[in-house]
Amino acid sequence: MSSDQENKVLEPEETQTSEAATEEQSPEAVEENPLQKSYDELYDKHLRTLAEYENYKRRTQKEKDELYASAQAATITELLPVLDNLERAADAAGDSPLAEGVQMVLKQLLEILSKMGVSETPAVGEPFDPLVHNAVMHIEDEALGENMVAEQFVKGYKMKDKVIRHSMVKVAN
Repeated sequence: MSSDQENKVLEPEETQTSEAATEEQSPEAVEENPLQKSYDELYDKHLRTLAEYENYKRRTQKEKDELYASAQAATITELLPVLDNLERAADAAGDSPLAEGVQMVLKQLLEILSKMGVSETPAVGEPFDPLVHNAVMHIEDEALGENMVAEQFVKGYKMKDKVIRHSMVKVAN
């Protein structure tokens, strides 16, 4: 064999030896490698950016949901006087054909509000709750218990768990 052929045969062995030597390097030696260090820093930065982006998405979705609920509650609060007037019109109209039409409109509005999660808060005969009721009068009545709602002047409403209008009530004792 010529010397060139011997060199060619020896080269793969030398390559295997150098790879084995690289694998046997300590972890400290790998960490000292500037490319690995740069890669680790960029990877860490990438992971942090992904986490920040996920937090941003979550936070903005929560803000959108809160803004929507707030706007919805504000709109319904503005419509409640219309509901009160429809109820008064239905009571005042008696048995006329006009009363039937007002009742139908009133029923339709109540169904829409119900679908949106709006419900009337109970008042008369309930214990007074300052979170739900607004006491505008006080009477002494032995027939009613302590801090019981005796009469309701304006209906209160809540949307899901949030009070959007307090009931105006007369409280006994």
